[in-house]
Amino acid sequence: MAFPLAPSDLHTDRSLVPVGDSLRVPLFKWLFAPLRLVFKLYFGLVFFASLLVLYIPFRMLLSDPERFHKAFRLKQAWGKFLQVFSLVPQWALHRAPLPKPPFVVCCNHGSYLDIVHMYNAIPSYFLFMGKYELLRWPLLNMFFRDMNIAVNRGSRTEAAKAFLRAAKAIDEGASITIFPEGTIPASAPRMKPFKDGAFKLAIEKQVPIVPVTFLDHWRLFGDPEDLLSRGRPGIARCVVHPHVPTKGLTEADLPALRQQVFEIIQGPLVKAFGGRRQRVAHER
Repeated sequence: MAFPLAPSDLHTDRSLVPVGDSLRVPLFKWLFAPLRLVFKLYFGLVFFASLLVLYIPFRMLLSDPERFHKAFRLKQAWGKFLQVFSLVPQWALHRAPLPKPPFVVCCNHGSYLDIVHMYNAIPSYFLFMGKYELLRWPLLNMFFRDMNIAVNRGSRTEAAKAFLRAAKAIDEGASITIFPEGTIPASAPRMKPFKDGAFKLAIEKQVPIVPVTFLDHWRLFGDPEDLLSRGRPGIARCVVHPHVPTKGLTEADLPALRQQVFEIIQGPLVKAFGGRRQRVAHER
């Protein structure tokens, strides 16, 4: 399946992507709050009930690094299940074949759905780098204790250790997935400036970067702790872009590489939502 995306839309100024709240109709924000709450409760029930069923198989697979690839396949199967039963099916457009692993995946971060759908957007084995706070989450922390990599950005020493672990994983043939924004921005779909870590890692290991754009997660499932945040069923569109090579690049090329990947990822967001900001401003 595909939807129209013009190559000319890939390089635009970040201000062309609106802040999400500017696209909301205040009346609807309150009027449909009960329906959004029902959907979030339903989503949470499906997510955690299925995780409880899979908890023991995951624990068994995650207890041995030799079984991590099988754990990854189980995550993919779980992701397909969640697409159907959580009413948020993914519609992915691959603009080019994936490069040979290992590589670094960089994507915008607008929702926790990004993690769920990444396992089907990128079919080859990868490890997530995620925030250190995930280690405190019941059930979900098992994925970051051993297999995936938790990053404590509050400590330079601990952050450096996490990136050393990621570099070692690349040496062993595993790809790494990173949200270069570092967190979910309140401004989504407008992205925050990217941090350097993903690009420094890719240059250091001379592996390609695969940019990924999630277009709809920010409006399909907002902050679950905010009762007024977005939440509804719908198709989650995803664009997997052609890879960006890093062979021959040095750390001096990092700012240009970071900007190039930023512009590639935001291109479909401008295509989908840039014009809407102009219409909202005109209506006001």
